[in-house]
Amino acid sequence: MQFSFPFSHTTGRMTSYLGEPSYEHGSGAATGALLVNLGTPDAPSPAAVRRFLAEFLWDPRVVEAPRWLWWLALHGVILRIRPARSAHAYGQIWTPEGSPLLLYTRALVDRVRGALLRHMPATVVLGMTYGSPGIPAALEQLRSAGVRRLVVLPLYPQYSGSTTASVFDRVTSQLQRWRWVPELRFIGNYHDEPGYIDAVAASIREHWRTHERGHLLFSFHGVPRRYLLAGDPYHCQCLKSARLVAERLGLDAGAWSVSFQSQVGREEWLRPYTDETLVKMARAGQRRVSIVCPGFATDCLETLEEIAIRNRALFMANGGEYYDYIPALNAGDGHAELLAALIARHAHGWPVAATATAAELEESRRRALRQGAAR
Repeated sequence: MQFSFPFSHTTGRMTSYLGEPSYEHGSGAATGALLVNLGTPDAPSPAAVRRFLAEFLWDPRVVEAPRWLWWLALHGVILRIRPARSAHAYGQIWTPEGSPLLLYTRALVDRVRGALLRHMPATVVLGMTYGSPGIPAALEQLRSAGVRRLVVLPLYPQYSGSTTASVFDRVTSQLQRWRWVPELRFIGNYHDEPGYIDAVAASIREHWRTHERGHLLFSFHGVPRRYLLAGDPYHCQCLKSARLVAERLGLDAGAWSVSFQSQVGREEWLRPYTDETLVKMARAGQRRVSIVCPGFATDCLETLEEIAIRNRALFMANGGEYYDYIPALNAGDGHAELLAALIARHAHGWPVAATATAAELEESRRRALRQGAAR
């Protein structure tokens, strides 16, 4: 016969799980939804950016490299140079209320919370993979609310191991510390979800009603090309999303194209690169461009600074005449509705409320008290 002892394999100490000593018998089980975005520094300062980058860039899902070698590069070079440069970029887009990514994501989660009520009762919270409010704090909110069924929605329409899988790692790592683990459903992507395609197409169409129209460039965040060769579906899902949106808009093949932005280092990333594409377009006589970044659920540094400011200057300096950035879906009605519908569909099959009456729940509590329960 084999026995299992509750000791940590790494420290030898007895494992301590997060329990619920204040649990009240007769209370119903709740459903929760955790929406996760990437995260942001707390301030546009080198120190705050350094803390954020240290956490973000140390994630092995983000940078797949030998840990000892990457630690030397990260702490010996990158975190000594990049924080000041990135802080300057953040300073260009920072608002009096704080980080645009955090503000837009909070507003979106609020809208999703309201929209979801039309489908089902649920506790909806926000967590960031890096920075604050973090995933552990968000999960603690859900645990305190008595959530027994949990839907996790990473706000990345296209799946990538460097983003979506990182959310999975952090959520499940935290849930391993719970004594009463909830039922879990994880939404891996929604790149071809009809509601998503409709929302992106509608936002572009609405933008063009009040702005000039140019060649439509879909710019997605890049990843190293070796991730694609290793089996990551991100590249294919980006291309499909762009194609479906272009079809929904009725665009001819020559009226739109796809590129990938934010590449760093010497390694080859997904091509074509957005900055190189814009230079080639301007020099070849394609001097009017509308650019949209449908892989970003909310506007952030990569859209507001890199695309709307830096790449605009690059395009205009090389002969461009008109450059227009189309904002992310942010907290728009269509965006909130599609995410609420997505959560509701993935939660289908779970009871959305306690089936027992209030009297039955009270009787259940009384039975537990007679058996010696504290509450």
